[in-house]
Amino acid sequence: MKKTVISVEAVKRKLEQYCIYQDRCHKEIEKILSEYNLIKEAKDAILLHLLEHNFLNEERFACSFARGKFRIKKWGKVRITRELKMRDISSYIIKKALQEIDEKDYKITAYQIANKKFESIKEEDKYKKKKKLIDFLNYRGYESSFIFQIVNDITG
Repeated sequence: MKKTVISVEAVKRKLEQYCIYQDRCHKEIEKILSEYNLIKEAKDAILLHLLEHNFLNEERFACSFARGKFRIKKWGKVRITRELKMRDISSYIIKKALQEIDEKDYKITAYQIANKKFESIKEEDKYKKKKKLIDFLNYRGYESSFIFQIVNDITG
């Protein structure tokens, strides 16, 4: 359902507030703009305004997204990359965003969540237990070679 809007200025102010609250990507802004009954030129003007005044910054969004998903949800680089690609973020910016994650913290976090998960798996068969741990780390988005290294270190 299209929203009725008083003016382009009103939409611009709403989107400024939306971007101030939290970093956003182009795709999110374009989705919201499509909900308003505006001509293409007005949508482009609003998008340009947000970019020029630094309300919308794809690189800043990607970096804060990567930091946040790693720190809070403990996602691996594969999952973060996949999620950023779904938001149409360029490979160059994704690579830059992943540099925000400290390599030492990345390894420590992966081992911590793997240990915690391994302790919580109520499986008697050691191969099934390993499989469940591998699936868990894979879902979290860690690299396959790194997953097998962790699983071997934990299970011995």
